[in-house]
Amino acid sequence: MPVPKGSTLDPERTRATILQTATAVLYERGLDGIGVAELCARVGVSKETLYRHFGTKDGLVEAMLTARSERVTSWLEGVVAAAGDDPCHQLSAVFDALQQWYDDPVFRGCAMLNAAAQHHVEPVRAITARHLDRYLDLLTGIAERAGAADPHLLGRQLLMLVEGATVVAAHQDGAGAGEHARQAALTLLSTASEAGDR
Repeated sequence: MPVPKGSTLDPERTRATILQTATAVLYERGLDGIGVAELCARVGVSKETLYRHFGTKDGLVEAMLTARSERVTSWLEGVVAAAGDDPCHQLSAVFDALQQWYDDPVFRGCAMLNAAAQHHVEPVRAITARHLDRYLDLLTGIAERAGAADPHLLGRQLLMLVEGATVVAAHQDGAGAGEHARQAALTLLSTASEAGDR
């Protein structure tokens, strides 16, 4: 990135700026939908600068996915915490937040699943697996607090609803996808909690 006269180089800020700008471009266009030269032009850096900070385009992709996973997981953890102690309210809040995301004009589906589908390489698949594991931990925690007989099973079922709603919203019709999944999730939660009380 050009450095204004009299300024000093700040490698961390340069890296963060590249990452932020590239994240939006790669999410919009897809990992394989843009070459390095065009990506550098859109980001406003030379190839040398990009490679200095990330090694390769794949290095940038891995950094982008890792940062995005952190951001999304923290966002949903915050949504759950803000919903109070009732597991039903926590679960509702997750799907309400997802619906807001689906309604965003820049929504293009789950960046992790998109990346894993486009890039069949182990580092991307590993990042995606860790991301889904973090979702599973969040949802299993809600299931545990609800007293589900098998919290891990319910957590997996809820994860399937989250990712299924995200795929439907991205590829069919986003209107109401989060609400429909929320209703199904609350039914599952209620049934699993009743079974846990027996």
